[in-house]
Amino acid sequence: MNKWADFFEKINDLKVLVIGDLMIDAYTWGKVSRISPEAPVPVVNAIKREVRLGGAGNVVMNIASLGAKPYMVSVLGDDDAGNQLKQLFESQGLSSNGLHIEAGRSTTVKERIIAGSQQLLRIDTETEKAIRNESSLALLEKVKVLIAEVDVIIFEDYDKGVLSGQLIQSIIALAKENNIPTVVDPKKKNFFAYQGATLFKPNLHELRDGLGLSPEDFEGDNLKKTVRDFKNAQQFEGLFVTLSEKGVFMDLRDEQVQIPAHIRQIADVSGAGDTVISIAACALASGLSPKEIAAIANLGGGLVCESLGVVPIDKELLKKEALKL
Repeated sequence: MNKWADFFEKINDLKVLVIGDLMIDAYTWGKVSRISPEAPVPVVNAIKREVRLGGAGNVVMNIASLGAKPYMVSVLGDDDAGNQLKQLFESQGLSSNGLHIEAGRSTTVKERIIAGSQQLLRIDTETEKAIRNESSLALLEKVKVLIAEVDVIIFEDYDKGVLSGQLIQSIIALAKENNIPTVVDPKKKNFFAYQGATLFKPNLHELRDGLGLSPEDFEGDNLKKTVRDFKNAQQFEGLFVTLSEKGVFMDLRDEQVQIPAHIRQIADVSGAGDTVISIAACALASGLSPKEIAAIANLGGGLVCESLGVVPIDKELLKKEALKL
């Protein structure tokens, strides 16, 4: 069997645990035909409104689209948006058992106003405050229950307070005890909290910011040394850097590989990182080589950029394109 056909078959048996910050992606689509008489801003006549799972929820949707079974562990607020998020899980046929409600917390909502294909405005309702200690302990208990079920764990960190250094290290230790790989999509606050993770996936901007280095440290052969040094310092098995229009760079085990971006008609880069980490986690759990993991994840990230808004990967399209690699 072709290696890619085999991979897409294997995905159907995978179980993936996602832990991190959940949010709602809300969209209002409309048309602009005039400027407001009240201020020099466009008036949007709303045509359609939609809410989707966002943040770590987009990773869950990508995992489900790939054919694997996702489990989500996170904290919601006891507000209307939290109730709506729970309903979104259930309406998609996804389990909401791993969702913990914290009293007095607000649930993150990112609302986008779009006219034609142009995003005019985004309104964020959120808190970045750390969840309470009892919520953190409740999440750890949920992970302990699920750990025997899953093949890979994804940390999806948006700096919204669900993940703390202590919780992260407790889960990584638990995963190691159970021989389960851990894959990380980091943000700034916990950038150095993931020591010992299997695969760490920042984008170039996040890596440069996190390490406080200059652009020269990521050019040519310097990229290889910078990545290798950070990988070794943090005791990662692998470091996977997305380089935007320059593709991706993978340093996993003893192999380093750079893959150029595919030429695409870019409509929207929102959510591309979520697709990349979802595919990379499934590929890692399926036993693909470092080069194959980088290639298939890079391909998927490019494909979702052709769609407007945050959308999960289309498995059949990814499979069709992968067979050309």
